Amino acid sequence: MKTYFPKEGEITKNWYLVNAEGVVLGRLAAQVAAILRGKTKPTYTPHADTGDFIIVVNAEKVKLTGNKLNDKSYERHSGYPGGLKVVNAKTMLQKKPEDVITIAVKGMLPKNILGRQLLKKLKVYKGSNHPHKAQMPKELDIKEVQGA
Repeated sequence: MKTYFPKEGEITKNWYLVNAEGVVLGRLAAQVAAILRGKTKPTYTPHADTGDFIIVVNAEKVKLTGNKLNDKSYERHSGYPGGLKVVNAKTMLQKKPEDVITIAVKGMLPKNILGRQLLKKLKVYKGSNHPHKAQMPKELDIKEVQGA
C-alpha cells in the first residue's frame, strides 16, 4: 500500500470567517493554526500547504484570561544598542489588535518557509468589516471546532 500525497491542483482551499469577539486568544490561535495547516482535512500532509484561508474579524474584542492583559508583554528590537521596545497586551490591543492574533497564530505554525507561507493566508481585521466578500467565506464558530 502506498502513501497518498495530494498534488497542488487537487487541493481545494476554502475561505472561513471567524468572529473573535469574546473568544480566548490561545484557543482561537490554536484552532486557526490547525485550519491554516490543513489538519482538519483528511488530505493533510505535513510538508505541503493543504490548509484553508482564515478571515478573523473583531480582533479588538478577543479575550485574555487571568492577569495577562497587564502582565503579558510583546517585545521587538530595532537592531541598535538599547533598541528594545516592550509593550504590554493592554496597549497592544488598543493600538494594534490585529498583531496580537497574528503573533499568537505565528507562534503555533512551523518556523520555516512553510510557516511563513501559511501565515499569508491569515487575514485579521480590527472591526467587523473585511474586503473578502467576493470569496464568499463560510462562517466558522470556534466553539464548535474545539475537538479539531
